[in-house]
Amino acid sequence: MTDFLSLPTTIARQTGDIAQSLAVLTRRGMLNPLRPDEGLRSIRIANRYGPFVAVMDRGLQLRPGAAAIIDERGALTFAELDTLSNAYARGLRELGVQPGSVVATLCRDHRGMVLSMLAAGKLGVRLVLMNTGFAKPQFAAVAEREQVRAVLHDSEFLDLLDAVPASIPRVLTWVDEKDDADPTLTTVDTLIAEHSSAPLPTPAQPGGMVILTSGTTGTPKGAPRDKVSPLAAAQFIDRVPITRDGTMVMAAPIFHGTGLSQFSVGVGLGNTVVFQQRRFNPEATLANIAKYRATTLVVVPTMLQRIIDLDPEILRRYDTSSLQVIFAAGSAVSPDLSRRTARQFGNVLYNLYGSTEVAVAAVATPEDMRRAPGTVGRPPVGCRVAIYDAERNKITEPGEVGTIFVSSGLSFGGYTDGRHKEIVDGMLSSGDVGHFDEQGYLFVDGRDDDMIVSGGENVFPLEVENLLAERSDVHDAAVVGVEDADFGKRLRAFVVPGPNSNQDAQELKDYVKANLARFKVPRDVVFVDELPRNATGKVLRRQLETMDI
Repeated sequence: MTDFLSLPTTIARQTGDIAQSLAVLTRRGMLNPLRPDEGLRSIRIANRYGPFVAVMDRGLQLRPGAAAIIDERGALTFAELDTLSNAYARGLRELGVQPGSVVATLCRDHRGMVLSMLAAGKLGVRLVLMNTGFAKPQFAAVAEREQVRAVLHDSEFLDLLDAVPASIPRVLTWVDEKDDADPTLTTVDTLIAEHSSAPLPTPAQPGGMVILTSGTTGTPKGAPRDKVSPLAAAQFIDRVPITRDGTMVMAAPIFHGTGLSQFSVGVGLGNTVVFQQRRFNPEATLANIAKYRATTLVVVPTMLQRIIDLDPEILRRYDTSSLQVIFAAGSAVSPDLSRRTARQFGNVLYNLYGSTEVAVAAVATPEDMRRAPGTVGRPPVGCRVAIYDAERNKITEPGEVGTIFVSSGLSFGGYTDGRHKEIVDGMLSSGDVGHFDEQGYLFVDGRDDDMIVSGGENVFPLEVENLLAERSDVHDAAVVGVEDADFGKRLRAFVVPGPNSNQDAQELKDYVKANLARFKVPRDVVFVDELPRNATGKVLRRQLETMDI
C-alpha cells in the first residue's frame, strides 16, 4: 500500500527531473529548443547504437568539419571519425567480430581507442574497457570472466596478450617503434585501408559497454552500461559550465568513468578534445592548455596535485588564462589542493563525486569548496543522495556519519559476475560513508571498507590524510590499519615528504595529536618516495598494509 500511495510522488519527481534535465541541456547548448528533431535523432541513435555513438553523432551534426580529437598523429574531424570507424567496423566483422560478441580494448587515449569505441557501437558488440595498468593475471582473469572474443590493443601491451588464447583475434590500435611489433600484425590502419567506409546495417540491439571498477582490493568487477538515458549528460553539466564548441584537454584516461564521461560530454557539445602523449606529463598538460587555448581540463586529483607541485617558474611559463573549468573526479580533492588550485588557476575547479556503479552523486563548485572546505558538494539535477545508519534507518541529523546511498537514474543491474550493490529505498550504496553538514553540503569520510577499528574506536583515514596534506613539508600521505596485538589495528601513515622536510616522524605525530583525537594519531610514520596508485589515481591501500618495512 505504501508503494502504491508513493507512486504519484515518484511520477511527479521523475517528470520534474526530465523537465529540469531538458532545461540544463538547452542552457548549455546541447539541445536546440527550435530543433526538436535533433533531440529525437539523438534518442533514436542511442537506442540503436548506444550512448557513445549518439554523442559522437551529436558532435558530427554540430561541427562536421571541426577537429573532434587531436593526438600525437594530428587532428581528426567528426566527419573523418565517422567514416573511418565504418571501415574499421567492416574490418572487424571480417575478422569474425559479430553483433553480440564481447570485445576488449586495452588502449591509452588516442584515435585508435576512439575509433574502436565507435566501431564497436556501430557493430552492436559489447565493449569491455580494460585498465592500462593491468598486470597479466588481472588481464587474464577479466578477459576470461567477460568471455572476451577479440582484443584491440596498443603495441606496448603485446606481452599481456599471452594471457588469452592465440585463437582470439587481435588488432593493434597504436604502434610504437620501440615495441618492435611484427609488421605483419593487423592494425586499425590496415583494416581501414582495406574496407569501404559506407554506413553499416543497423544492429538488432546496442552492444553496450562494461566499465571496470578500480580493483584496488582485487580483480576489478565489471559494471555494465547497457542503457544510458540521453538526459544523463545533464547531471555532468548542471553544475559544471563546460562550454559549447570549446577545447578540452583530456588528461584522465577514457577507459574509466571520469575520462569517458567527460569525453562524451565534450564531443556532445562540439568540443575539440586534445589527448596527452599517452602518458601523463604535468608540464606537457600546461603546454597543451596554452597551445590550444583550452577551456576545460579533465584530470584525476593526483594529476592535478602533480601540476600544482611543479616549480613556480614552470607554472608561470604557460598562459592558462583560457581555462574556465578544471574537472576533477575519481578520488577526493583535499582542501589544501582546492585552495592551491584556486591560487594558481582562479575559481575554476569542479570536483565530481560518484562511482562506476552510480555514476554521478554530487558536484562541488568553486564556491562550494570555499564555503565548506572538503565538501563534495550537492547532487545535480536528477540525482539524490541519502545517508543511512547500520540498521538502514535514514539519517537526518547534520554531522552524523552513515553509509551514502545514491539515486542517479542510472540503471545498474549488477556486476557481470552476478554480484550486486546494496539497495535501500530504491537507492544504491556508493560503498562510502559520509555526512551532511548544517548547510546541506555532502562530505565523504571514507570507504566503508577503509574504516580502521583501533582500540575500539572507528577511524576513517581521509581525515588524517587531509590534515597531513595541509603541511608544506608533506607532498602526499596515506593512512592504513595494520595488525596490532594490543589494539587489534594500529594506524600507520605513509608520507611522501615535500620540500624542506625534516622527515621527523614524531613531529608529524605531534601535529596530528594537536589537531585530532588521540586515537587518530598514527603509531607509525613511514617516509616513502611515492604512494602506489592505479591508473586512475587511487591509492592501492592493500599494498601499503602488507608492505615490509
